Amino acid sequence: MSRTDDILRQAASVLATLPESNPRLEAELLLTAATGWTRTALLAWPERILDPAAAERFAALLARRLTGEPIAYILGRQTFWTLELRVTPDTLIPRPETELLIEIALDRLAAQRPVQVADLGTGSGAIAAALASERPDWRLIATDRSAQALAVARDNFRLLGLEQIRCLQMDWLRALASDTLDAILSNPPYIAEQDPHLGRGDLRFEPRLALTPGGDGLDAIRAIAADAGRCLHPGGLLAVEHGFDQAERVRRILAQSGLQAIETHRDLAGLERVTLGYR
Repeated sequence: MSRTDDILRQAASVLATLPESNPRLEAELLLTAATGWTRTALLAWPERILDPAAAERFAALLARRLTGEPIAYILGRQTFWTLELRVTPDTLIPRPETELLIEIALDRLAAQRPVQVADLGTGSGAIAAALASERPDWRLIATDRSAQALAVARDNFRLLGLEQIRCLQMDWLRALASDTLDAILSNPPYIAEQDPHLGRGDLRFEPRLALTPGGDGLDAIRAIAADAGRCLHPGGLLAVEHGFDQAERVRRILAQSGLQAIETHRDLAGLERVTLGYR
């Protein structure tokens, strides 16, 4: 039997062979999942001995990670905004750059009145949940074409006590009434069908329909923009996440759909990440 500090050191060493990994942190997270201990306990008692059952569980989790399976899917959770969300292979893993959509909505929409916002392609429910947690008086609609993804989103809303979010299974805006929304937010699939990144890293494990709509990657944004003017109130906001090299084309799509005051915002890495416009 081995001490936890030795186990962590050895695990971090093998995890370092994975691209885009944080070896020590991931080793600690996997060990907490296998043992039920906190990370604080791991650091406080490095001499602690792992029992055989926990060691076996840890070895199984580590083997999964070494195949490249995302740590979020192994643990079944991911932090987004100020929330911890349940995630499964039926949903995308929420990423920090998507938080830019939350910042824009909080900045651009009135906090003092009950606006109605749609989160299209909600996946785990990350965008809708973050907004509902910040603005309890807002009315949120979370849509997704995947029944499995919506089940995960509903579970997250329930666990977080966010009762003001309504879930709808549908494609984009097709079933929503005209002139009813103050804002539409979306992190839609936008990767081009032939992009080699789809076969690398975490993307290999995430639902393909949530990553790419096929073709040049912009068909989902085209569909959303084409219907946004019908669903938004006058002056209503549309904001969509996109790839770092797609901003110019997305601005053109929004302009061709009749939206105005179009602008693109950069993420924390300085990359053009979210483009918005108004009815």
